[in-house]
Amino acid sequence: MEEDAVPGHRIFATSFASIYPHYVTKAERKGRTKDDVDEVICWLTGHDRASLQQVLDDGIDLETFFAQAPAMNPHASLITGVICGHRVEEIEDPLMQRIRYMDKLVDEVARGKKMSTILRSAPAPADA
Repeated sequence: MEEDAVPGHRIFATSFASIYPHYVTKAERKGRTKDDVDEVICWLTGHDRASLQQVLDDGIDLETFFAQAPAMNPHASLITGVICGHRVEEIEDPLMQRIRYMDKLVDEVARGKKMSTILRSAPAPADA
């Protein structure tokens, strides 16, 4: 069964605090920082650094992390590409898609992409 077709996938119950250090380690191995990781996670979820730290301290699971996110970034749908063997834009389960958006952003940080590219914004409107 495809990852995006599995309701209640086990990753949903995984604590955010248990995967966060892996994100930071991945970024730091490539010369990036914890602050870079925090920036992309905050951009995606609407958390600020204090509320992100509170999430880590509370040990909430990924399902709750995204359900309680202050404001998912409206430009998150601009995140495209393959992560964990799946095209993020084609993942049907909204929670799994949000998790993979986060994975993709951290991956782009680790690959050394410019922060201005990672933090997508809407394309400028064409002149009429």
